Amino acid sequence: MKRLHWFIIKSFIGPFLMTFFICVFVLLMQFLWKYIDDMVGKGLEWNIIAELLVYASFGLVPLAFPLAMLLSSIMTFGSLGENYELVAMKASGISLFRIMRPLMIVAIGITILAFYFSNNILPKANLKATTLLWSVKQQKPEMVIQEGVFANDMENYSIKVGEKGKNGMLYDLMIYDHSDNAGNINVTVADSGMMKLTPDKKYMTLTLYSGNTYNETKEDGPRSKNRRFPFRREHFQREEINISMKDFEFNRSDESMFQNSYRMMDMVLLKKQEDSLYVDYRSRIWRFIASTNYSPDINRQAIALANPTDSLRKMPVIRPDTLIDVDAAYASLDSWGKQDLLRQAISDATANSHLINQQMADLYGRKKLINKYGMEWHRKFTLSFACLIFFFIGAPLGAIIRRGGLGMPVVVSILMFIAYYMVSISGEKFAREDVWTMFKGMWFSSLLFLPLGIFLTYKAATDSGIMNLESYQLFFKRLTGFVKRNKKHADAHSSGNE
Repeated sequence: MKRLHWFIIKSFIGPFLMTFFICVFVLLMQFLWKYIDDMVGKGLEWNIIAELLVYASFGLVPLAFPLAMLLSSIMTFGSLGENYELVAMKASGISLFRIMRPLMIVAIGITILAFYFSNNILPKANLKATTLLWSVKQQKPEMVIQEGVFANDMENYSIKVGEKGKNGMLYDLMIYDHSDNAGNINVTVADSGMMKLTPDKKYMTLTLYSGNTYNETKEDGPRSKNRRFPFRREHFQREEINISMKDFEFNRSDESMFQNSYRMMDMVLLKKQEDSLYVDYRSRIWRFIASTNYSPDINRQAIALANPTDSLRKMPVIRPDTLIDVDAAYASLDSWGKQDLLRQAISDATANSHLINQQMADLYGRKKLINKYGMEWHRKFTLSFACLIFFFIGAPLGAIIRRGGLGMPVVVSILMFIAYYMVSISGEKFAREDVWTMFKGMWFSSLLFLPLGIFLTYKAATDSGIMNLESYQLFFKRLTGFVKRNKKHADAHSSGNE
């Protein structure tokens, strides 16, 4: 039996590793497609791009684990069924549950590994990836020299090239030097020139040939009607200009900018941050209610209800004898009193309306931020638990389908995972918008697909033909025959009555 268990485990490990890396690669291509515009044309070193892809790959691992588990389990049991190895095991008196037992242990181990990765490794990888991606977005694009267009990317210089020749030669150059921040008073014109980076890539050496430098200086002395502007022109045969390229250097941002984000925290930090944000949220609600203008009794009751800290608060009770007859009191006033009362009521209602509109948007945004921390806390469990759910879906599906390879298993896995992902996204949206509770919204997909896994496991253990095309053909043939017999019987009965 141990040899059989090792055979099943070896049959599973190969497809799992293969599908896992395929899933990571496919998800990584989606990441590249999303951020390709932020990376192209910025002269990034290959090691920077490789580092970013590695961190992004780590961030995609929790999503790749369930998909790889589903696909590999279908492939493993589908291959065993296709090669009649599963039939031989059952003929030897080994039930499907005993065949699945070693892989159940492997699936539980992968689930625990996925949880450890999501809680301990993923936050650090997300912090590294987010910081590096932000640094890449802040990086200036590479300097591109186009013919007939001023290039203003370099600090303190504007360069225009009339024509670009072979071997890096540039012709008909015009350069404005803005180092003094005094306008276009320093201009250099050259017939030709060349650009070359220094070995340390910190400076751009611009070598000019056969040109003139024009410099217009400020007027010395007091201003007068006949103002004079000193002008200087210098001719050169060869001149070099060193331009600093510090703005084009890649600078890493500080990781502390993003360390308080919910994606960069483990479970302990998520719970702590959520609690602190919720305390602040309740305090803001209390201050908001205290700033509204209602009757004194209603204000006292609302403030007492919203007070998040006072454990000894006493709830005021509005007794019936404290209420007044509004209609009688309003009728007892004269016309001026009625106008003053209506004007005051409208003013209070308008002020409360403006206050509510201002505060509700802020409170809504803060509550959504609090929900994100709770969602990330639950997601560490749900994505890990999905590995176990997809094993109990994929293994019986493979035993029922009896198809190995990357054909039918891939199609079924993609459809199943898309359905799971859509349900999961819907549940997360309801939880984020407080339509459902956090537990119900985040665990909705797991609670929906777990009975499906139990049902498929039961059908596979009882050798059900749920995925057998011939069984459905036979069912429709019987249904068609039943309808035809009933029609003939009805026709014969109607003709006999006539």
